[in-house]
Amino acid sequence: MNVFELDRTYVANTYSRFPINIVNGEGSLVWDDSGKEYIDLGTGIGVNIFGYSDKEWLAAVTDQLSRFQHTSNLYYSRPCAELAGLLCSRTGLKKAFFSNSGAEANETAIKAARKYAADRKGSDCYTILTLKNSFHGRTLTTLAATGQEVFHSYFQPLTPGFVHIEPTVSELRSALCENKVAAVMVEIIRGEGGVLPLPEDFVKELYRLSREQDFILIADEVQTGNGRTGSLYGYMNYGIQPDIVTTAKGIGGGLPIGVTLLGERVEDVFTPGLNGSTFGGNPVSCAGAINIVSRIDDSLLAGVRKKSEYIFSRLNELPSVKSVCGMGLMIGIESELDAKQAALSCLERGVLVLTAKNKIRLLPALNIPDGQLERAVDTLISVLKG
Repeated sequence: MNVFELDRTYVANTYSRFPINIVNGEGSLVWDDSGKEYIDLGTGIGVNIFGYSDKEWLAAVTDQLSRFQHTSNLYYSRPCAELAGLLCSRTGLKKAFFSNSGAEANETAIKAARKYAADRKGSDCYTILTLKNSFHGRTLTTLAATGQEVFHSYFQPLTPGFVHIEPTVSELRSALCENKVAAVMVEIIRGEGGVLPLPEDFVKELYRLSREQDFILIADEVQTGNGRTGSLYGYMNYGIQPDIVTTAKGIGGGLPIGVTLLGERVEDVFTPGLNGSTFGGNPVSCAGAINIVSRIDDSLLAGVRKKSEYIFSRLNELPSVKSVCGMGLMIGIESELDAKQAALSCLERGVLVLTAKNKIRLLPALNIPDGQLERAVDTLISVLKG
């Protein structure tokens, strides 16, 4: 059987795959099994932030593999400790918990917030506010946190204790009055919900109220983190400091890793035995992540913002484009064309893009060469023109 037949026969039918079998990649280019070349503007949904087969990342991972590939959290390992220190120094947060995915990072954040609230306000203070059109993961608890009913079908009862609101100051204040709120968890840009950046007035008031009313502010930076928005983390564009920041995807550069960063109010909320992860802090994943984070410097971030301005300016010129939204290299494009059909047309012409709701979604490598980006945007424009 070929790979398509093998997949249909033996892999659970949970994905609507594009008809392409990727066999090789370098930088922002990939090749399929027929030798056709594609420019990738999706990076594995924001994971390969320095592209495919990145030499520096590969060297860091290979070096650690040659030493030891895993040890349990009963013992110390330098990559784990070093990555935690690097992230805390870059963010001002105090402690890091490592897991395997964004969903697990968000589960840890929820546990930390609920324990903080229980310790200070009692066990009946457990409600967590999240936003409509948000997406926080596919475990039962992070599905409950996700503010999209389409993800809730067939899996009831979900974990209780979540209330979904629109990102407006009035809805926030009402929800805080009507519920005993332990935390508010937000994505700075709701990626799966349509690449929707949060209004600045909402973010600023949310931050102020979190201090005034002593609830935990959680920033879900699974997709927006690690340079994607033009800042190291998306919340930095708003001048606030969350109590908990979660991230995954791009920080691993292609290996699974989830991170929950704990601020001063919650840095000691966990004690031995209250949380754990077999593969959390895996030395190979951490070695790769150290390389990734160390390279996200001012020069790279300036390049992200410049590339973003180029994409926005080119696409905003098109009469067929209704809107361009997002931040940095996390961009959503609403056009007169059906998004999925437009993605297939791009695929046929050698460009890989994603979709979110009714929009084309772009998550290119942060260091995609300008020439390749220009070629890809030219192709996308030709598709959008019809």
